[in-house]
Amino acid sequence: MRARREGTFAAVSTRRVASVLALCLLAAGCAAERAATTAASSSAARSSATEEGARPAGTATTAEPNTTSPTSDAITTTSTLPAATTTSTIPLPPDVHDPACARVVQAGESLSAIADGIDDPTVTGSSLQAENAIVDADIVEVGDVLDVCPGNGLDDLTGVERLPAVPVALSNGVAAQQRKLNELFAGTGMPAVVVDGVSGPFTRQQLCAARMALNLPISRADMQPGGPEEQALMAAASISVPVTAAVSASRWILIDKTCQVMFAGEGTGVTFVFKTSTGEPGWETRNQDGVPLYRYNPALDNHGWHNSSKFPVADDNPLNGNMYKPIYFYRGQAIHGANNVPTNPASKGCARLRVENQEALVAWLGLGDITQEIYDDDRIGAIVTVQGEYAV
Repeated sequence: MRARREGTFAAVSTRRVASVLALCLLAAGCAAERAATTAASSSAARSSATEEGARPAGTATTAEPNTTSPTSDAITTTSTLPAATTTSTIPLPPDVHDPACARVVQAGESLSAIADGIDDPTVTGSSLQAENAIVDADIVEVGDVLDVCPGNGLDDLTGVERLPAVPVALSNGVAAQQRKLNELFAGTGMPAVVVDGVSGPFTRQQLCAARMALNLPISRADMQPGGPEEQALMAAASISVPVTAAVSASRWILIDKTCQVMFAGEGTGVTFVFKTSTGEPGWETRNQDGVPLYRYNPALDNHGWHNSSKFPVADDNPLNGNMYKPIYFYRGQAIHGANNVPTNPASKGCARLRVENQEALVAWLGLGDITQEIYDDDRIGAIVTVQGEYAV
């Protein structure tokens, strides 16, 4: 009996020892597997870093100190340094002369967006356009490589020294268009544009007015040098009456909200072309199809300035001065003089003119002798048409 118990105890002890040994072997195996996995991951990371090739501009490779054993491999890491350019999704070509002065155009980028991302006041959309000889600043292709260090006398993509650059803006025909616009609108009341070769808001406003006078599709877009529109512009000896003017009236006024200009004339002749500023968003000037001017207020008690009861100076625009000698065509909407006449809609529904232009309009309508406010469309004697829409 005792022998059986001892035999049983021995068997149990043997099984316990075997179990303990099995658990130890299993733990050792797991540890070995984890070590192997870690080593494989490190090896793959080193392999991946090797396969990526040359490091991006603005990074430096440093060796991490060996803290394990003399036979361990050195582990490489990368640390980011201040970069002159943003790392691009599309990489720079390997043969670029100066990568710090080069940039690849990425999807959705424009010249102005690229310039805004470079902390250098000399880098603008215009300077990038000139440096890279881009004819149309609105057309850049994804993948194009740009020299983003303008004015250093060097083509930073090739390393070749640049000759003194001729500004693209002066060579693209805009200056010739500006000279022609000044010729066509001379004496009409439209201020002359500066002949600088830059198609800014004043140039585009007058290009739009020229399209009206040449019976071309009305828009404030730039005019393509050498294109059909420019050929029509250059061939014009004078401006014509826009086709939508109410020429059946003895005196007519045409306000175009797309161009932000006003034509005025008698029968089939143009007397004035003024820049105007119509109603801002939320207070748009109402389109009209040949309605009479019916009310005039000389406001002589305040030197010609009528302070609107609905939109007084403080609520309208202190710089504007409110309404100079307003002539009404629809309820409270009027043509009036103002100190501030931008190229975009900015009024509370009226059509603003420069003060000197309003004086010319009042004199043309024969209202210079009126001393009190009048409601008399026959006395004023002009028909108004308002058309178009201003699109940002």
